[in-house]
Amino acid sequence: MKLNDLFPSEGSRKKRTRVGRGISAGKGKTAGKGTKGQNSRSGEGGHLYRQGGNLPFYRRLPFMRGEGFTPPNRVEFNEVNVGQLGKFEPKSEITPELLANANLLHKNANPVVILGHGEISIPLTVKVQRVSKSAKAKIEAAGGTVELIA
Repeated sequence: MKLNDLFPSEGSRKKRTRVGRGISAGKGKTAGKGTKGQNSRSGEGGHLYRQGGNLPFYRRLPFMRGEGFTPPNRVEFNEVNVGQLGKFEPKSEITPELLANANLLHKNANPVVILGHGEISIPLTVKVQRVSKSAKAKIEAAGGTVELIA
């Protein structure tokens, strides 16, 4: 077998139809799009806002304010990492009020969660609404305690 003996399988290669190239090509004049109408024009196939008498899609959806479909009763937490607690005095009691005074909270009205990023070496008593497992392990390994408040 030589390279000049190779050829593609029968029917595996098909030339594309060049439309709109004269009557002898078989797809001239209207180029297979029929006569007039929306589908014969260039850029056919309307928009999301045009649905031919139907109520448009964007008006069928419920009207919700804000960032789309964010759950209205979602609880947002102030996230504080264990590494940020190292600047407090040893054996001090860490509360949301103390964290707010230290400018570690984004919104003072939201509850606080302690996350496990970073290291801590001083014993602290932490009283917040939520603590991750890794953060609790690091605080207790440093000799501190964790209490959850409502």
